[in-house]
Amino acid sequence: MDITDVLNVKNITLNMAAKSKEEAIEELTDLLVKSGAVINKDDFLKDVWLREEQGSTGFENHIAIPHGKSSGVAHTALAIGRTQHEIPWETMDGSDVRCIILFAVSLVDQNATHIRLLSQVSGSLADEEIIAKLLQENEPQKIIALLTPESEGAKS
Repeated sequence: MDITDVLNVKNITLNMAAKSKEEAIEELTDLLVKSGAVINKDDFLKDVWLREEQGSTGFENHIAIPHGKSSGVAHTALAIGRTQHEIPWETMDGSDVRCIILFAVSLVDQNATHIRLLSQVSGSLADEEIIAKLLQENEPQKIIALLTPESEGAKS
């Protein structure tokens, strides 16, 4: 399983209205509900907030990667949002967040699949050029391509 299995253009919004961490997570969760990935919004949100309590999911360079492993998730999926406003979030470098990558992980995928996807996304985010493009790109399909490792992209 790779990014293209769990992320589609319907779950990418590049003009979020959210002004807070709560609003951002809620807005992205709504996309996942609409696409059928999240079947119980309340259960999923509860699990995302439980995970946030364990430690912030703020990355660096204006990126956050909140996630929830939940029985409220029908199938593992990602949602990506970019905000119009910088959002206060506890990040590794103290930067406010402008891009949120929300992982909704089904209980079936909570171990190996979740770790593999998270490392794939984190690997992409280690490249400052990818981060710069992620914060500016306006085509959802190109956002997916940014997060797809070269070797995977070459296969398709």
